[in-house]
Amino acid sequence: MIVIIDNKSQIDLSKPIDISIPLSNTDANPIAWYIEKPEMEPVKFGDWVGKVSEGSSTNFNNIFFNPHGHGTHTECLGHITREFYSINQCLKQFFFTAELISIEPELLNDDLVITKNQIEKALNGIIPEAIVIRTLPNSETKKHKKYSNSNPPYLLEDAATFIREIGIQHVLIDLPSVDREEDEGKLLAHKAFWNVKDVNTLNEDARLNATITEMIYVDDTISDGSYILNLQIASFENDASPSKPVLFKIEDI
Repeated sequence: MIVIIDNKSQIDLSKPIDISIPLSNTDANPIAWYIEKPEMEPVKFGDWVGKVSEGSSTNFNNIFFNPHGHGTHTECLGHITREFYSINQCLKQFFFTAELISIEPELLNDDLVITKNQIEKALNGIIPEAIVIRTLPNSETKKHKKYSNSNPPYLLEDAATFIREIGIQHVLIDLPSVDREEDEGKLLAHKAFWNVKDVNTLNEDARLNATITEMIYVDDTISDGSYILNLQIASFENDASPSKPVLFKIEDI
């Protein structure tokens, strides 16, 4: 199905580009934040096992996972606030203009960081509703990486502030966090992007509708440029949900 965006451009809904990482209970599942892999196992009631291969009429699994540490997830400012906020209540629209940019983090002291200047240069004056950041070098190992204790690259505070100030509502990145793995709980990029000044008492201009999506994977075959983003979440009343961001290439008519 072709959807006309305006008089000059369109998207083809039959050509989705899925940039999420699937959740599994195997060692191939990516992991962050010092936890173990997800658990998926059939329900057991006495001798009954919820597994067709073991005689049940259905497969009937329990799943234990952490959205922040086990793969692609989308979070709202409730991730860092004392008061409860749910991603299911904060994210109410699901289609956005998006710009995919590729950035090679720069070395700062012993860290690899993404700077304001890099983002500003990559956007080149474009102000989309969502920004999708692919870090370089890019490798399929991101789909299976064990991030704990590896000090991955992250956004500097001024980069997150710049993204907020130009009006971008949604950040998607192929890292386990926009912040440093060990930062003494400062969470500078999270706070700057959501404009959270005090986690105990939320300021009126905090960005309730803005989201951060982490641990995506954007294949090298996908070109930088303009897309329409369909940001899909499960309906969890939680600060974060596993998510399935899907891009559609904007084509000229």
